[in-house]
This record gives sequence, structure tokens and C-alpha cells, in this order.
Amino acid sequence: MTKRTKPKTKKSQLIQMLARKAGADVATISDKLGWQLYTARAALTGLRKAGFEISAEKQGQGEPLSYCITAQPADAT
Repeated sequence: MTKRTKPKTKKSQLIQMLARKAGADVATISDKLGWQLYTARAALTGLRKAGFEISAEKQGQGEPLSYCITAQPADAT
């Protein structure tokens, strides 16, 4: 008997990217998920509205902001 796995949604991929210690910048999110930059930023806003706490940190001068999930809602998918 084979085990069926749920297909990975773009939302779950985004959460996985942001859960890493280094997080991800908007350009990386856009490239990996095939989204426009404004769609990647809107997805970050959607996660915030869903109860995720997301921090933004500048890694260095001239570097883009890196976003990282610092807390998840209890019912996170």
C-alpha cells in the first residue's frame, strides 16, 4: 500500500522558505514560486493577516530585506 502525500501548495512552500533561519527575500520568493514581485509581497501580507508574525531584517548594506517567520498561529497549515 502506497502512502498518498498532499501536493505541496505554494503557500506551504512559502511558509517553508520563511521558516528557515536565513528566511528569504522577495526576489527569491518570486523566482522560486514563479510569482511577480508584487504577488510575493501580497503573499507576505496575507500570511500576516492569517496570524503569522514575520520579521524583516536587512542583512547588509545594499542587500535586500530578508523575511522570516518568528511565530505561527496554532492552526497553521
